[in-house]
Order: sequence, then structure tokens, then C-alpha cells
Amino acid sequence: MLVLGIESSCDETGIALYDTDTGLLAHRLHSQIAMHTEYGGVVPELASRDHIRRVLPLTEACLAEAGKAIADVDAIAYTEGPGLAGALLVGASVANALGFALQKPVIGVHHLEGHLLSPLLAEPAPQFPFIALLVSGGHTQLMAVRGIGQYELLGETVDDAAGEAFDKSAKLLGLSYPGGPQVSKLADTGDATRFKLPRPMLHSGDLDFSFSGLKTAVLNLVKKEQQDDGTLDNATRADVCAAFQEAIVEVLTKKCLAALKQTGMKRLVIAGGVGANRQLRAGLDDAAQRRRFEVFYPPLALCTDNGAMIAFAGAMRLKYAAADYQFGVKPRWDLASLPAA
Repeated sequence: MLVLGIESSCDETGIALYDTDTGLLAHRLHSQIAMHTEYGGVVPELASRDHIRRVLPLTEACLAEAGKAIADVDAIAYTEGPGLAGALLVGASVANALGFALQKPVIGVHHLEGHLLSPLLAEPAPQFPFIALLVSGGHTQLMAVRGIGQYELLGETVDDAAGEAFDKSAKLLGLSYPGGPQVSKLADTGDATRFKLPRPMLHSGDLDFSFSGLKTAVLNLVKKEQQDDGTLDNATRADVCAAFQEAIVEVLTKKCLAALKQTGMKRLVIAGGVGANRQLRAGLDDAAQRRRFEVFYPPLALCTDNGAMIAFAGAMRLKYAAADYQFGVKPRWDLASLPAA
């Protein structure tokens, strides 16, 4: 079956076509980063309006890339939640309007399930069961995944998510939005040993995370090191970035290892935007070699929000597809509430 996926939960419009027999056929993505940069963060109303402008042209481009017509689509999947309510409503309304027009079933997909399953689009793909680290701007969670819809939350952040800490620390360092990629780039040129930053909850004895204190430590360090004009020299900024990134990577790596040991599993899956971080991947790859477990990542293009993960998750849940075209969205939605596929 050919599934059209629509992602519009925040600031990226993603469209994809997934065939249950042959795999991912095409995907297109439009990022709103340039639009939101001047505001220093996502403006929900602007995000919603931009989704309206982009979703149909991207759908047409995706169909053309795959050599398919809209009539060839067998089902339509869309992000039902969690996310920004207005942005979600754009995808939900387009998906259900298309479904009604084509008389094809529609599937509401949980955004985090899309991320959790996105490494299954990679080659090689992991087999169930596995530990999943979902790490992004809005979420940092460790899950035991035993099958589609079989998710056990092992630990999560008690305050800022890892990606959120990246962005907030970048702002403290005078970097523009989105700050995470810029911190990572500067960290490559910095000396991580010059400054010592805390590793929050590293020895907490559980699998929870906390990054708010690390962000505060960056704030205090910036105040201490800034020059008379209130700025940091380039070398100091790079060194702070390196120390910050090393602290987060160490915490994420150690917690992943603890989750593997606690459950006895031998496969680790990384999902979410921070999963594209090169130092995190290098640290986990090194740990996997030493500790004899497997680690899997989604393709770099599928680490951030995208339509491919929604199309794939929808394809995995075709039996829950509906054809009544009555829709709503769930800005807050507990992943553990999903039924097994």
C-alpha cells in the first residue's frame, strides 16, 4: 500500500510517500528556520501560516519525484500530536480533506512514535527489542521498545530537554537561533578541557535527566569570562561550547549504557534532532565497540521532523486507519497510551 505522510507539528513541513512493499519512495521538507531566526524562536502563528503555504506544493513535488498520482495513494498519515495546536491542525485538515476527496483511510500518528521508528528506515534496520534514546529540542527520554506500540518509559528529563539546553546555551553565548548546530560546530574547534562543567544527575541512580543546571553553569561561566564590553572572545566561546557539548554527551552516553544494563538488551536506537550530533554518535559508537552492543541511527536527513517517519509509522498502523474524516489534534499526548500494532 502507498501511504502519504504529512508532518506539521512545529516549524518544519514534511511530506513523504512510503510503499509497504518497496519502502520510502520520496520525501520533501521545508524548514522555517530562516523565518523564525529574527524572533529568536518559533512563533506559532507564523508557523501555522507557513504550513498552509507549503503543504500542497510539497505534496505535488513529492508525487512527481515518485512518479505517482494522488489517486495512487492508498492511505494518508498525519501528525496528530503532540505539537503546536495550530500547526497540527494544518496537517490534520489537509489529510482529512484529501482522504474525503479520494475516499481513502486516514491515520493520526503520534509524533514521538514517528521519531522512535525512524531508524527502521535506515540500512541496516534494528530488530525489536531495543532501547531508544529520543533526544530533541522538546524531549529527552529513554524507552524500552519491544514492538510497535509496546513502549516502556525508563527515564526522561525533569526540566530542559537536551536540544533545548543547546539552544538556550547558544543564546547565552550570543549565537543566533537555532543554536544547537552552531554550538556543535564551534565545539569542534574548542578545547573541552579548559572549563569544567557539571554532569547533572549522572550518578542519580535512575535513568532520568536534568539539563537546566548545566545551562545555568554556562550562564555563570559566560558572566565570569566575558570582556569589558560584555562579549566573549572567539576562542573562549568555542571552548565553552566544547565543554558544554562534552558534558551533555557524557550524560546521554552513560544513561544509555545504564538502560542497556538494566534491561539486558543489546541494541540501542537514537532518534530525534540531537541524534545528528557528531560527538554523540562518536561516543556511542566507541561505547558500542567496547561494550559489545549495537547502535542504530536514522539517516541524517531524517533526524529532525520529517514526513518520512510519519508515513512509515502510519504504514505500521494501517489497521487503525479511519474513514469518517472527523479529526482533532492532541497537542499533549502520552506515548504510552498508544495501542500495540
